[in-house]
Amino acid sequence: MIKEHENAVLTVDLPSTGLMAGDVGVVVHVYELGKAYEVEFIALDGNTVAVETLDAGKIRPVQEREMLHVRDMAAA
Repeated sequence: MIKEHENAVLTVDLPSTGLMAGDVGVVVHVYELGKAYEVEFIALDGNTVAVETLDAGKIRPVQEREMLHVRDMAAA
């Protein structure tokens, strides 16, 4: 189970928000022992892009040796 304040990786695209699989967010709330999560996605300038309630199958924990990648949200 991913805990509050831990990073999580999106596993699906969310076209309505411009988020894509692989985007990293921070869990701000855990529902029903990990059945769903409230995840905040923040751009590198510190502005919130989206806060989404996601079923557990739509995010995963960060794995060892993974590297972040930058992309332009304006292009999404």
